[in-house]
Amino acid sequence: MAELWTNTGSALATLMFIYTIFNQYFPTFGDNLQPFIQRLTTLFDPYIQITFFEYTGQNFKRSVPYDAIQNYLSKDSSVRAKRLKANTVKGSKSLVLSMDDYEEITDNFEGIKVWWQSNKEETRKESFSFYPGADEKRYYMLRFHRRDREVILERYINHVIGEGKAIKLKNRERKIYSNSSSEDHGNKTKWNHVAFDHPATFDTLAMDKKKKEEIKRDLIKFSKSKDYYKKIGKAWKRGYLLYGPPGTGKSTMIAAMANFLDYDVYDLELTTVRDNTQLRRLLIDTSAKSIIVIEDIDCSLDLTGQRRKKEDEKEDGDEKTILKKMMENEDDNTDSKVTLSGLLNFVDGLWSACGGERIIVFTTNFVEKLDPALVRKGRMDKHIELSYCCFEAFKVLAKNYLNVEESELFEEIKMLFEDDELKMTPADVAENLLPKSEDEGSETCLKRLIQVLKEAKRKVEDDVEEKKRESRDSLNEGEQ
Repeated sequence: MAELWTNTGSALATLMFIYTIFNQYFPTFGDNLQPFIQRLTTLFDPYIQITFFEYTGQNFKRSVPYDAIQNYLSKDSSVRAKRLKANTVKGSKSLVLSMDDYEEITDNFEGIKVWWQSNKEETRKESFSFYPGADEKRYYMLRFHRRDREVILERYINHVIGEGKAIKLKNRERKIYSNSSSEDHGNKTKWNHVAFDHPATFDTLAMDKKKKEEIKRDLIKFSKSKDYYKKIGKAWKRGYLLYGPPGTGKSTMIAAMANFLDYDVYDLELTTVRDNTQLRRLLIDTSAKSIIVIEDIDCSLDLTGQRRKKEDEKEDGDEKTILKKMMENEDDNTDSKVTLSGLLNFVDGLWSACGGERIIVFTTNFVEKLDPALVRKGRMDKHIELSYCCFEAFKVLAKNYLNVEESELFEEIKMLFEDDELKMTPADVAENLLPKSEDEGSETCLKRLIQVLKEAKRKVEDDVEEKKRESRDSLNEGEQ
């Protein structure tokens, strides 16, 4: 047996030596012979191979299918492959594990078994290249039986690419974007971004529980309704109007929505947008799975009363008054020429369908100031009032800030909140629940809140008495 292995090894070594010498003196012979060998192989080999290169064409960008396949295989590679590569991918919040070179794993789809192999191809040409690692080209090879050709080509590859893109979105580092002034970039619009790591969730949101569940169901329904929106002929977007006094949690609500849906956030500052054209460009540059926010829209630009001013001008025939109003409007809009019409087209015009799966959120402290055309159904589909703190919202804050779910002081606090005249925002309640030192316990914070609520209640009662007194005094003066 030992002699047999010795002879076999010697024969293999001899063949390799002959092949090396032959290939050195006749390098083109092997290249010319290879197509004939491949044709001969296909006559007997029942398997089909598809190659997906990392870089294709001349745009020096990574192939989208290759990227999607890498993400798709990463979920199985860590379990099935014996040799792995760990890469840090730009925009990803975690390491991406992928198969090492020449590693192979299997996959099953609708009862069909396929093989995936990670390979690289060495290049002989010594020329300049923009590719990373210019002397090699990486690729994935898919191998399957020829009888399964139809299923693989029509369904499996699309399945792999779709799942890979979904995994990439899920693993991405979410961002919050803001638009910079057009003057900073030669009158060109630009989004700047940082990582979005706001901790707000619906669990920590100080709001009535039933109302939170209603909003969550609405968001889930929207995120799963791509085919439904296509069926009814509408762009896949939804508008939310958040309104209420300052300090009632409108910004926190937006952060909770983004975290719930795993969306990016685009914080649009209208005053830095030069005109309607730039506003449209900013919309085009936003990505899917995002929330576009315009906070305090009643203060952003003079959009709320434009239609009303025009009506007043028609009724007022005084030419001097008209000229005065026109000059005031011109002064107000020196920096930005965004109009109400441009904003309406931004929300639900033809360009609003670009990208899909977007939520547009307006916030305001004074909903009555907004033009009805801006907040009608179809533009702002869901109106959410964020009002003053109630007892249910207080219990959420007590759990968040003090980790207290029950206390004998709750009953007194509940009675104080039941007074409809008492108006305290969740922000004010949270400030009073926040421990001011290491020595302060939950009971101290709750008692401080009770004291503040009682003082606020006395102030409300005093104001009511003052109004009654003024009313009686004016009535007596009228009788005299």
